[in-house]
Amino acid sequence: MISHGKEIVVFTGNANPHLAEHICTELYRKLGDAAVSHFADGECSVSVYEPVRGKDVFIVQSTCNPVNDNLMELLIMIDAMRRASAGRITAVVPYFGYARQDRKAKSRDPISAKLVANLITAAGADRLLTMDLHADQIQGFFDIPVDNLRGSNLFVKHFVNMFGKGNEDVMVVSPDVGSTARVRQFSHKLGVNMAIVDKRREKANQSEVMNIIGNVEGKTCILLDDIVDTAGSLCGAAKAIVEIGGAKEVYACVTHGVLSGPALQRIEDSAIKELLLLDTIPFPKDKEKSDKIRYLPTAPVFSEAIRRIYEEVSISNLFD
Repeated sequence: MISHGKEIVVFTGNANPHLAEHICTELYRKLGDAAVSHFADGECSVSVYEPVRGKDVFIVQSTCNPVNDNLMELLIMIDAMRRASAGRITAVVPYFGYARQDRKAKSRDPISAKLVANLITAAGADRLLTMDLHADQIQGFFDIPVDNLRGSNLFVKHFVNMFGKGNEDVMVVSPDVGSTARVRQFSHKLGVNMAIVDKRREKANQSEVMNIIGNVEGKTCILLDDIVDTAGSLCGAAKAIVEIGGAKEVYACVTHGVLSGPALQRIEDSAIKELLLLDTIPFPKDKEKSDKIRYLPTAPVFSEAIRRIYEEVSISNLFD
């Protein structure tokens, strides 16, 4: 028996309405009737034009650029649904902003990821559905259930179709030591070996590549990461794989394409042959698209997770 809500209703803010519409298409439902606008002074205004009393509400909103505006939209939408007596509220946050501030790197640093978790919970969310948190332990920052979907599964299907499974001429490469666990799982699913780019980061958004751990000479390499921001680390790793490691060609796949500042130019000038991104973050409106960048849809995965959450059945096999 489903006790939490009479039916599914999906709403969206302004961060990624295209993804929300695709999710609704997969669920054979209309997008919830609501409007998110701003007053003259920049304050967020939310108007919900249909009843949500007793319903299972899902709010799709990535906290991407502009991060603070999109975060406030999410919080205010959650509050509006709670005050309208929604049966249950799930925040569907494909890209969880502030996730890179998950610990105190130096004295007097904030732990902003924990603060955002507190805000989402205090606003009234009953559950969080997201994809590829920067650090898995962020799930522990929440006092509500968190489902952290794996974007790498979508990349596995793509590269198995391209190269086949267990291809000895293919290697998966971790762009840094911190991503080793994620890349190891990815390489296991592809049935190939892995290598690691050893680097030393001097300051934020800058890195210095030092060495390649593993033999990538003559191989087709696939770089896997969770976030590409200014693309310095990713492009530096690709350069090292080719110039130091002697790789034949380099592909890259990243879940969240933030693409700030000089990212697109760096990608265009890099050794990366193709960069695969997921549509958790829309392509920046103020930038020209690159022929090297290709997006894969996440709506089928999110819609299936939403359906299972509503029906109160296990979603564990979505992680496999």
